[in-house]
Amino acid sequence: MAEHEELEHDAQAEFVEAVGDALAGWRLSRATGRVYGFLLLRAEPSTLDAIGNGLGLSTGGASTAVRELVSWGLARTIPQPGSRRIRVEAVGGFEQLLAASHERSRTFIRTLRTGAMLTDDERAHERLRAVTELFEGYVDAGDEMLRRHRGLDRD
Repeated sequence: MAEHEELEHDAQAEFVEAVGDALAGWRLSRATGRVYGFLLLRAEPSTLDAIGNGLGLSTGGASTAVRELVSWGLARTIPQPGSRRIRVEAVGGFEQLLAASHERSRTFIRTLRTGAMLTDDERAHERLRAVTELFEGYVDAGDEMLRRHRGLDRD
């Protein structure tokens, strides 16, 4: 039984690290991503102390990560009546991350379109057109996915 628990713990630690790495690509700190991964695995909200202890972070580091998660809509804090302590839980929130990614892609698309007007060669123009269409397709597909997801949430 202890061996199974250790394997589960190892799998959980790998998950937390993977979420940290993934969210680092979304312009969030790796520590913030690790905190999100930690919270996603918890059935109940966690205190800053529990987060810090579970991830080897200081309470200040856990607090900074939680503030970042809250600002992105990935976590919410739950005040404890009569105490300054808070509990934290993960929420879906990936809609905000995807929307931010799409906005960065739209900015890039506008830049690519400007570049297409500056080319003096048809080959370069076609290359820019192809890259632009790829990013437009990415944003369009993501927008459609978000629309479907939002529709499912209402059912």
